[in-house]
Amino acid sequence: MQNVCVTVGAAQVSIDLPPPGLEVLPGVVWGRVEYFPTPAYWAFQVLARRFSAQPIQYKLGKTLREEVAACLLGGHGIPARMGLLAFEHLRSKNALTGDPPSEEKLKVWLAEPMPVNGRHVRYRFASQKARYLAAAFIKLAVESAPSTGRELRDWLTDFPGIGYKTASWIARNWLDANDVAILDIHILRAGVLAGFLDQTLTVERHYPELEKQFLEFSQALGVGASELDAVIWLEMAQSRSTVARMLQALPENTGKCEVSEWLTQ
Repeated sequence: MQNVCVTVGAAQVSIDLPPPGLEVLPGVVWGRVEYFPTPAYWAFQVLARRFSAQPIQYKLGKTLREEVAACLLGGHGIPARMGLLAFEHLRSKNALTGDPPSEEKLKVWLAEPMPVNGRHVRYRFASQKARYLAAAFIKLAVESAPSTGRELRDWLTDFPGIGYKTASWIARNWLDANDVAILDIHILRAGVLAGFLDQTLTVERHYPELEKQFLEFSQALGVGASELDAVIWLEMAQSRSTVARMLQALPENTGKCEVSEWLTQ
């Protein structure tokens, strides 16, 4: 067994994890808990945050309409801070409450320069996102949203501009859903390095299959998929240079050509 401790105030909580050589899934070993980014490392990081009452706060909105807006304005190469800035800008215009604003009004608001750190910046996709938001707000106003994670995610994929990843992001945030996965670049890279995702598959063509693999991995670790997803995303995003070196060091026969494309994103 691997024994590690978490300090909680004046107390210590002992966590036992399986031996490094034991398989967590067929062909995937637990690895050493102190080695980033092994399965044991991820299990410990989730449990440590849980025991120390330091979970990652990933909900962005106070209503489903706000959550949809926040997630639609982010992702797809848009820096997180820019998506959140645009979200707060629309919130300040009262665009996220009351009667849904028109697409044209949303476009005008999103095109406005927004102050940040003594300067002004502009949101790059005002026209496209205004169109998606206007359609989403109308659909949310006239239809009842499902109340379970997978059902909400699948319902959201019928919205213009919302694919599996964004819909899963909304469902995870809003419902703490453990039956969906947000398969962004950081999760995919972690899956390749730890071996729990099939890197010959792509999110564009095989999202359900990759999601199934991620959910099986979280279940095998004994942690919630929503917690695991959030922890992996945060740590991988904060360790970009280390992750890049690890991916570049992968053997040629592990699909390095595809991995190298990920490094350029």
